[in-house]
Amino acid sequence: MAKPLMARATAVWLVDNTTISFKQIADFVEMHELEVQGIADGDVAAGVKGFDPIANNQLTQDEIDAAEKNPLHKLKLKFNAAAQGEEKRRGPRYTPLSKRQDRPASILWLVKFHPELADSQIARLVGTTKPTIQAIRERTHWNISNIQPIDPVALGLCKQSELDAAVQKAAAKKAKEGEAMSDDERRKLLSTEQSLGQEAEPRIPTAIEGLETFSLSGGSDDDEEEEKEYDADSLFNLPENQGDDEDDQP
Repeated sequence: MAKPLMARATAVWLVDNTTISFKQIADFVEMHELEVQGIADGDVAAGVKGFDPIANNQLTQDEIDAAEKNPLHKLKLKFNAAAQGEEKRRGPRYTPLSKRQDRPASILWLVKFHPELADSQIARLVGTTKPTIQAIRERTHWNISNIQPIDPVALGLCKQSELDAAVQKAAAKKAKEGEAMSDDERRKLLSTEQSLGQEAEPRIPTAIEGLETFSLSGGSDDDEEEEKEYDADSLFNLPENQGDDEDDQP
């Protein structure tokens, strides 16, 4: 259920001007029942002026009368046809104070490893502004020499699913525009799950490979003699009768 405007002031008015139960008022303004009771006792919302929900087109008198007669009746906001289809305004993502100092590092990471992302996408992912992104792109940021690129997912500034969705959107836009993409760019545009599931690409053999079986003498492998196996003792120990033969010679 939608919450009324100026909920606490509305609760003050309902407590002062109706006989509706504390539970009904608490459910309507999304407050705790004890807090509404504190308003009635004067311990809560002291000095708050009541906000008339009837005059401000949030409740009807018939709705209040029904709630006063039936303690189980739940108050409902008055239907406003003009508000139908109105979307809530979406502002920049809120970033906690403890993580705001990490935003330049995440921006640098996105600019470096995902250059296909637009500034508006980066701004939504990490909750920053376009001038800051532009300064890091052009390396004119005041602290650019001390900024190291760090994954915004690892910093907790956005979710992996949000990053993958932004990358996929950028890929679709680039494909629609018909721009040629290199293999590295295509790899960057893949999500984490897709890139891990890909098969290994064939590797081009280097100039050294293939020479391993080539014979330096120019002959074939059949013409080469098999290498003889020598025993280490046979190389360093002379035969027993070789010394005797040398002594017998004149």
